[in-house]
Formats: sequence, structure tokens, C-alpha cells
Amino acid sequence: MTTSRRSPTGAAVLNPAVTDAIATAAIDLLVEAGYARLTMDGVAQRANVGKSAIYRRWPSKLDMIVHGLARLSIPAGPAPDTGSLRGDVRAVMQAAFDWLSDPRIRAVLPDLIAESDRNPVLAEAVAEHVTRPRVTWARAALSRACDRGELAADDVDLVLDLTVAPMFWRLTHARPVDDRYLDRLTELTIEGVRH
Repeated sequence: MTTSRRSPTGAAVLNPAVTDAIATAAIDLLVEAGYARLTMDGVAQRANVGKSAIYRRWPSKLDMIVHGLARLSIPAGPAPDTGSLRGDVRAVMQAAFDWLSDPRIRAVLPDLIAESDRNPVLAEAVAEHVTRPRVTWARAALSRACDRGELAADDVDLVLDLTVAPMFWRLTHARPVDDRYLDRLTELTIEGVRH
């Protein structure tokens, strides 16, 4: 009598819907409770899964949170290429505003900045998976302005600082950011680097 044997399939396949549910629960709890008070038990309960489902995906709370934040932070689509410094800077500003004005990012960013001062591992993970992808994306747009001779390569970091810092300041102090503000900030940034 011949018996059929099933071939081994290797590692278990993780259900993407469960992964999404856990990541969403983690970010929701991060918004509600902050990084220090967020627990794996709380995430498991919110996602309606066992803790083992979380640990099969991420070895630690930090890895789980960074994964969730990266999903909110990776820019969609290629970097802008408008053909002009003004257009590229304005497009980068709009993308930064869209990201910073996401209610989840607005809620967690101040907490993560404070927590990163106490936790260098968190600081590096956030920098690598949240900040650097956005900076790389924006830098690609501004490097085209350098190639066209409209922007000195040494000024790219300054333009990025001038793009994000004023918006972050205004949004964290409940001051409005609208098209008029972004247009004026674009003009002042360009004037500043040209002089």
C-alpha cells in the first residue's frame, strides 16, 4: 500500500490581514497611550490576536512600532520633478505637510522625539525607517535642481530644514498651514538659498 506524503512547505506563511490588524492596533495604541505605556498585551487584545502572532512578526515592541510608523511614512510615488526649483521645493513642502498633518503622525511625533532622547535604539530605528526614507525621497527632488544649476549641493540640507521645521512648529502649536502659507514659505526659502 502506497501512502502519499505531503512535502514540507517551509516556514509558516503569515496572513497579511493579521499583520495589518496588528500594525493598525499598535499605531492606534501608540496614539492613545504613547510609546512608554504601549504593551504587547494591549496590542494583542486590540488586534484580537494572541501575543504569539505578534512575536512571529516582530521580536520586540520597538520593531513592531517602527514597522507601523514606516507604513505611515514611506512616500507614495516618485519624488517630484516639476522642472524648476520653485516647483520642486513647493512639492516637497506639500508632501511634508501632508505627512505631518496626518492626525496619527501629529499625535505620535512629539512623544517619539521625547522618547528617542531616552532611548538611542528607538532613535536610530525611527531615523532609519521613518526619517531617512522621507529625506532620501525629498533629496532626490532637490538634487535635480542642483543638476540644473538652480541650487548649490551644500544648500540641500538647509532647504530640507526650512521645509519641515516651520510646518512642524506651526502644526504642533495649532497654527494654520494653508496654501498661502506654503507658497510664501517656498518663496522665502528660495530667496534665502539664492542669496
